[in-house]
Amino acid sequence: MMLFKYLLLILVILVSSYIGILWGQQYVMRVKELKEMKMAFSIFLSKIQFTYESIPQVFGEIAKSIKGNVGEVFFHASQNMKEQEAGKAWEKALEDSKTNLLPEDLEVLKGLSPLLGKVDLEGQTREITLVDTFLNTQLEKAEEISKKNNKLYKNLGVTVGIAIAIIMI
Repeated sequence: MMLFKYLLLILVILVSSYIGILWGQQYVMRVKELKEMKMAFSIFLSKIQFTYESIPQVFGEIAKSIKGNVGEVFFHASQNMKEQEAGKAWEKALEDSKTNLLPEDLEVLKGLSPLLGKVDLEGQTREITLVDTFLNTQLEKAEEISKKNNKLYKNLGVTVGIAIAIIMI
């Protein structure tokens, strides 16, 4: 009976620690996705400057080269562009996305929508550069928050697990 009780206490501590790690990972994933988004915009900028490919083609290539949630956003945007104009397709892909990005991150990314595919090459590159600058700011904030909160939630998970175990004793 005592062995079962100790196993249960250890299980409680492990589960609560795991939950804390999962909550902390959301912050780490946000930073990762912002970095991937910056990389995607870098690819986008290079492709439109030097290859003159269409935006749906470029988005499709970005989706193939960047996996995960960010790749999915670009894939859905390229698919949406078959039926809608580029700006609306991009915005819809962002709204339907299942990323770890915050609403303020998505608003920065939606800033590209109004001019996507509607301006000349120079205007398009300026707009991408502007969004990239805003992404830099969001990335700095996200890294700072991630460092703080990731550690906090890990420690909180362990602490809550130990507290529950003590109460159960």
